[in-house]
Amino acid sequence: MLFFALATILPFLWMISTSFKTPAEVFQYPVRWIPEHWVLEHHYKVWFGEKSFLGYYINSLKIAVISTAGATFLSALAAYGFSRVEFKGRDALFVVYLSMMMIPPQVLFVPKFIMFNWVGIYNTHWALILPGLFTIFGVFLMRQFMIGIPKEISESAFIDGAGHLRIFMQLILPLAKPALATLAIIDFSWHWNDYENALVFLLDQKLFTVPLGLQNFILEFNIDYNGMMAATSAGIIPILILFLIGQKFIIQGVSSTAVKG
Repeated sequence: MLFFALATILPFLWMISTSFKTPAEVFQYPVRWIPEHWVLEHHYKVWFGEKSFLGYYINSLKIAVISTAGATFLSALAAYGFSRVEFKGRDALFVVYLSMMMIPPQVLFVPKFIMFNWVGIYNTHWALILPGLFTIFGVFLMRQFMIGIPKEISESAFIDGAGHLRIFMQLILPLAKPALATLAIIDFSWHWNDYENALVFLLDQKLFTVPLGLQNFILEFNIDYNGMMAATSAGIIPILILFLIGQKFIIQGVSSTAVKG
C-alpha cells in the first residue's frame, strides 16, 4: 500500500516542486526534486499577475459550491423517495433513471447548447450550475445508503404522526451524514475540475473557471510550465480542505458499516 501511495503522490510532488523551480530546471534529468533556487515569482504571478487567478477561483467556487449543495440535497431527497416511499412502478422508474448513466455526456452538448441559448442562460454560470444540481450517481449512492437504514425508524415516526418531510429532514438526513459527505466531496471535485462544460458553455473570459484559466499559461510559442504548475498547485487547495473537513464522516460511515449486524 505504501508503494502504491508513493507512486500516486509522486506527480503531485513533481507539480509542487516545479512550481518553485526556474524554467531551466523543469526538464532537467535526472529530476531534481528539491529546487536549487527557490522561485516564488510563479506563485505571485498566479495571484497578483496581469491575469490573476483570483477571479477564476471565485467563479469556480461559486459554481462548485452551489452545484454541490443543490445536488447533495436533491439527490438525498430523490433517494428518500426511491427507498422509503412506496408507489407503483417505483423500482422500474429507478432502473430507467439509472440507465441514463449509459448516455455519454458529450452527446448532450448540442441539445444543451440549443436549450440554454433558447432560455437565455448560454454564456452564464447558470449553464453549469443548473445541470449540476442533478446527478444520477448521487441518487444511486444515497439510495443504496438509505436502504441500509432500518425501516423501523421511519415507521415509528409515522406512528407518532410525523410526515415524510419531517422524517427526511430530522431522521434520515442526520443518519446519512457519511453518504452526504462522500457525495459532496465527489461532486465538488467533479464541478471544480469540469473542463468540457465550461469550455463549451462559457465564452466571456470573466466567467472562466480554474481549468479554463490554465490556458493562460499556454503561450504562442511555448508553455509556461512553472506558472501552470503553480496555478495547479493552488487549484487543489479547496479539494484538500473539503476532504480534510469531510473525512471524519467518511471514516465514520465505513466504521459503522463494518460493525453493522
